[in-house]
Formats: sequence, structure tokens, C-alpha cells
Amino acid sequence: MANTWISRAATGSVTSSTTFTFSFWIKRATLSSTQYFFIHENASGHTQKLELLFQTDNTIRMGWYDGSSEYNYDTEMLFRDTSAWYNFVFRYDTTQSTDSNRVRMYVNGEQISYLNANGSSPTYMTQNKAMNLGQKVMVHGRYQSSNPGNYLTGSLSHIHYCDGQSYAPTSFGETDSTTGEWKIKANPSLTYGNNGYFILKDGNRVVNDAGNSSGNFSVSGGTLTKTEDSPSNVFVTLNKLQKPYASQSNTLNFGNTQYADNNSNWQRNYGTIGATTGKYFYEFKCLNDDGNSGRCRIGWDSIDDINASNDNYYSGLTLDRAGILRGGEKGYDGYSPNNVQMSAAHSGGNFSFTANDILGMAIDIDNNTFSVYKNGNLEINAYSYASASNCSLLKSKGHFIAPSVNWYSTSGDVNSGAFNFGNGYFGTTAVSSAGTNASNNGIFEYDVPTGYTALSTKGLNT
Repeated sequence: MANTWISRAATGSVTSSTTFTFSFWIKRATLSSTQYFFIHENASGHTQKLELLFQTDNTIRMGWYDGSSEYNYDTEMLFRDTSAWYNFVFRYDTTQSTDSNRVRMYVNGEQISYLNANGSSPTYMTQNKAMNLGQKVMVHGRYQSSNPGNYLTGSLSHIHYCDGQSYAPTSFGETDSTTGEWKIKANPSLTYGNNGYFILKDGNRVVNDAGNSSGNFSVSGGTLTKTEDSPSNVFVTLNKLQKPYASQSNTLNFGNTQYADNNSNWQRNYGTIGATTGKYFYEFKCLNDDGNSGRCRIGWDSIDDINASNDNYYSGLTLDRAGILRGGEKGYDGYSPNNVQMSAAHSGGNFSFTANDILGMAIDIDNNTFSVYKNGNLEINAYSYASASNCSLLKSKGHFIAPSVNWYSTSGDVNSGAFNFGNGYFGTTAVSSAGTNASNNGIFEYDVPTGYTALSTKGLNT
């Protein structure tokens, strides 16, 4: 949701003005800016509102204002992970005799505390304090009011508003008995009340699934893009926090699947999920071609042993647009990319790609090979890097392997590209006709080679 928001018009009476619960899953894309993921307010006077937002310091605020009294509940906990889904549960129940139980917040099943800016405890609402979430507009994805903005950049999923109910987080999620991680309950048994709703369930974008008469949400601005990335199957993206070169300033968009940059220097980025075994596939679309074949390099890299400081090149294997294969390992031969260049991988030496070409990148970590497809045609068939002792991708080295890109831009984003890690989109452009994918994990433009799968939590367990 970048400059995208959904809303529902003002509705009727609430089941309860003292008790309700919000639960949703969210995956952040950018940090350190004010971003609203929910606001419910008087649509005309903007004098009464409930708001949930990320603040510039990456904490969360739950704010409430009834036209005279204002209450703000800020978290001490920071939310800076752009690779995983968070489950937030906001539990409002002013009938509670204990003041700190009247406004509770849980993250991945654990209750967290509130603090004021000065570190003191907040002022809690009086017992039976009413908050009327009735005839007011509901908005997900931006700040509404008379001066709208502060859009959410990220993804939302499985949003529940339960009017008249005080639900514990265990109503929406549970701890996995094997991994100990908090996981989603995709179809919980809940009561929604007069004003409640259940939206953004899997591919069901804006429909109200609660079965009541509150009315459905609609897309009010921007483009709401479906994503296969979900709380039950997390897909790899580019890593917003990965910045090995100090002056790196690349811009990541569309859920951190597209890059651009105007910095006159080499830049690079890696995936958020790595694997030490298995066969994986992703697609890359060259968006902008500056005419220099060596300035866009796409491939695979180790994400637990990357080059740091001023060494802003890659340490795995990448192909540039002229088909030249480069790669190595941190510390090898003083780490000069040209000195560790591998032999040509393409028979005949004429492999190349340019703007609007779509590459299919397949790696077999167990057998130390990779293959490359261009616009659905096999160009490099199971190139073996098994004898390249300096290559960080070798299975024997035990590194975590992920997609990577290395590029150079001067101005005007002269080199940029978009990844399809399985969501079925390059930026906001959907694949024209999805190819065959035997693993049933991810949507790609072209056929996924037999035995390969998207790099996701489901793919890791295939």
C-alpha cells in the first residue's frame, strides 16, 4: 500500500461503545516515517477519532480523541523488521476494573507495555469510558482528517474488527508446537457484532466477510495489489536494512521488490531469506537500460558473509547484461571482481539481456549449479560452479544463499529492475499469463523448471 487506501462509509450503531478488538497482520516495507494503518473518525468535523500508526522512531501509537479528552498510548518496543509479518491485537475494554487492562496491545501473542515520551506510564481511561465507533468513516492505509497523508508502505492481511468483544490474541493466532513461532489462525471462530468486519483474507481484497450489514470496504485511492506473500507463507524480498556500503542510498519500492538509485557508485542488495539446501527460482525484469552491459548484474549471493565497508561488489555469482559471469568470496585475491571472474557460462558467449527482458533464475544449491532463462527460453543450462573454490555459493561452505543484484546508476535511475519472487507482479504490472508451477508455490510469468520452487517459508519446507 503506497498511496493506496481503502475505506468504508459511516455506519450505524455499535454493539458496544466500551468493548471491541482489532487484530491484523502487517509486513512493513519502509521505516522511520509516520504511517497510519487505521483511523476511524468523524468524517465531517474530524473531532472524534481512533488512530493506529507507526511513528518516526518505529514505535506504535494508539491514539484516541473524543473532542475534549485525548489519550495516547505509545510502545517502547521498536518495529524495524521488514522481512516478517507482525500480528497486532488491540483490545479495548473499559469495563475492566484494573486500569492497565482497559487498553491492551499484543504483538505475536505477547502483551507489550505502553510508555509516554518521557518514559512514564500513560494515563489510562476511566472505567466504562465510551468510545463510539459508530457513524464515523473507517480507513486503512492513510491518515484521513482534513489534510490526508502519511500513507502506509507495506502489506496488510486478515484484518478483524470485533464490535462488542474482548478477544485475547489466541483467538487470532497460536504458537507453533515445532518452531515456537506465532502463526496465523486463518479461519478463527469470532463474533463481529453490528459494526465488525473481516477483510483482506488471502486473495479476498476488500470484501466484508463478517456476514453483517455494516457495508463493504472499497479502494478509495491508489492500486491495491494482491500478494502471495502472507502470514502463512512469507516470501523473500530485497532487504531494506541491508546496507553494506556506507553511502548506499538505493530506493526500494512495491514491497521491496523493485530497486532504483541515482547514486554515482556501485550498489547492491540481497534477499531477506536464505537457504543452505534445495532448488529455488525467481524472475527479474530489466526496467531501464543505460547501454552499458556491465552495469546490471543479477544472480545469487551469500547473505551471512557479505562484503562490508567500501567493498560494494558481490560475493556470490552474478551475470551482467553481456553474459559475463562474475563472482567470488570475501577476502579472496584482495577481492577484485575482475580477478575472480569465472569462465563464460553461455555456450557461444552471446547471452545478453536488455530492458523489458525477463530472466528466470534457478539455483540448485545441493548440486552447485544454476540455470538462466530469458523470456521463457533456457539460455544457461545447469552451469556448474562446483570447482570454483573461491565461490561463496558452494554448498560445502554452508552459507545462506539468496537472490542478489549489483548495479551502477549515475542519474535518472538509469539502471533499475523489478523482481517477481512469486507474487505474480513486477511492480504493479501483473504477469501476462502465469506459467506452470508444479510446486504450487508462487505465481511466475513463465514455467518454473521441474523440481524448483519460490524462495519462501513454504518453499524452504518443500
